[in-house]
Amino acid sequence: MATTNRTTGRTTNLQKAAQGVGAVFLLVGVLGFIPGITSNYDSLSFAGHGSEALLLGIFQVSVLHNIVHLLFGAAGLAMARSHSGSRNFLLYGGVVYLVLWLYGLLVDHDSVANFVPVNSADNWLHLLLGLAMIALAILLSRDPRARGVATSR
Repeated sequence: MATTNRTTGRTTNLQKAAQGVGAVFLLVGVLGFIPGITSNYDSLSFAGHGSEALLLGIFQVSVLHNIVHLLFGAAGLAMARSHSGSRNFLLYGGVVYLVLWLYGLLVDHDSVANFVPVNSADNWLHLLLGLAMIALAILLSRDPRARGVATSR
């Protein structure tokens, strides 16, 4: 099923970016439930800092963390159906990831407040994801063809 810009009938680069980001989040959510790809899988807990499960042996995950990735990915794919939805997913999703980065910096990783859970690797990833998503939203939404504005060639 092809997605299109509701104005021009074409899939824009912004929509493709939102689809790609959404698909990666879905993949990460699924991989978080696969033993071997997630090390210490037997210690995977629903939530909290006690989960010792590590996606790719690096990123601390829990069942809640994986579910959030799955939901975020599904939202990205759904919102990628329109140009404005794609922009909003990337922009506000990037803001959410920057807030998660701040949360990870401020919360004691061994406290009950670390319910997501996050570790230092997660913090760096959240910073990079947030900045990249916001950059994609800003840079790719500038294409006048994506908004149905006639361009001369």
